[in-house]
Amino acid sequence: MGSDAVTTVQLDERAYRTELEGGPLVLSEEVPGVRSVAVGVWFRWGASHDAPEHMGASHLLEHMTFKGTERRSAREIALEIEGIGGSLDAYTSREHTACHARVLDEHLPIAIDVLTDIGFRPLLRDSDLEVERNVILEEIAGVEDTPEELVFDLHARALWGDHPYGGPVLGTSETVRAISRDDLMTLWRTAYRPGLSVVAAAGRVQHEDLLELVERHFPPGRGRAEAPLVPEPTAVTREEQRFGRSSAQAHICVGSPTFRRSDPRRYAAILVSTALGGGMSSRLFQRIREELGLAYTVYTFQSFYMRGGLSGIYVATRSDMADRAVDEVRSELGQLAGTGLAPEELRAVKSQTKGQVVLSLESTSARLQRLAGVALYDEPYLTLDDVCSRIDAVTMEEVAGLCHQYYAPEQQVIVRLGPEGGRG
Repeated sequence: MGSDAVTTVQLDERAYRTELEGGPLVLSEEVPGVRSVAVGVWFRWGASHDAPEHMGASHLLEHMTFKGTERRSAREIALEIEGIGGSLDAYTSREHTACHARVLDEHLPIAIDVLTDIGFRPLLRDSDLEVERNVILEEIAGVEDTPEELVFDLHARALWGDHPYGGPVLGTSETVRAISRDDLMTLWRTAYRPGLSVVAAAGRVQHEDLLELVERHFPPGRGRAEAPLVPEPTAVTREEQRFGRSSAQAHICVGSPTFRRSDPRRYAAILVSTALGGGMSSRLFQRIREELGLAYTVYTFQSFYMRGGLSGIYVATRSDMADRAVDEVRSELGQLAGTGLAPEELRAVKSQTKGQVVLSLESTSARLQRLAGVALYDEPYLTLDDVCSRIDAVTMEEVAGLCHQYYAPEQQVIVRLGPEGGRG
């Protein structure tokens, strides 16, 4: 890159962050006792930045970068990492696109070389586009044939409407067919820039070595850049929508919009969601599955974005049981909105959540995602003790207010997918 590090900050005993002039933010965390390193490159551009007529373009571009570069064929990209026993993957979310690898520490230079080759030197050939477009169309068809996946897309549309958060990350068959090579080239030049990127690594890695590799392999930067902010989500109509589908079960999502990732109430929301449907001991699992036998699968889910968030419940049940399952979900939500969590329940879910956080960080991949999130969302780095302290600091009053505001049955958007629209 031909640039010097502007600032390097020590985040924790073995974690560092460096901002490079005109280039990426670079973060690393050394994890003692492992021989591997998880490393990734993120771009601050995702599905919510796609134009409505080109919905799915960010995801298609992510696929196309793997079809060949100036130095490697598609097969050589795969062999370069798999041939040394590593793994290589990528994903597109609503707000980011990422490519990441996991390799032995001695192979970190190879991983960085491959990741930057994919991101900054893709060929994006017309011939590859037609092949990969068909792959994406098959992926979309797969979702449409999988009701337990499709119902989440339908619920997002019902919840967010025409807002960018409401569209499927994959796009639609119509929008994917409309994307040209010129569209992808324009998107690549706009989104895949050093100034929009984050590099993170966790495992057996030295920060100085990572910086040297980034300096060597990244192209020259043109200054720090920011992706355009998506608009604020607007109010939604609380309603129930039903979609007919030939299937053995009714698939149901119940949820409401909440708040953005930066909201300090996020910790309280995580605790409430865990208590409601975050495991076998949760309220919904115990009531709907263990006591009533209405479903095999029932759980809560949450997402926090730059401009908004959501909290929801998924349940799959036979169509003749769907009405009762929805009634029971509403009943549990009503109790939660009315009384919040009991003191002993809040204590228990705090202990559960802290344990889950600590256990998850035994994975280098989880530590990698945590590091990247700090940079992508411009958040302060929190040590493990800091995170646990924030969990412990959540009060009964905070939980009660949140439950009343977001979990009342009348606040929910309900989507049913199944025989006769998921009706009993």
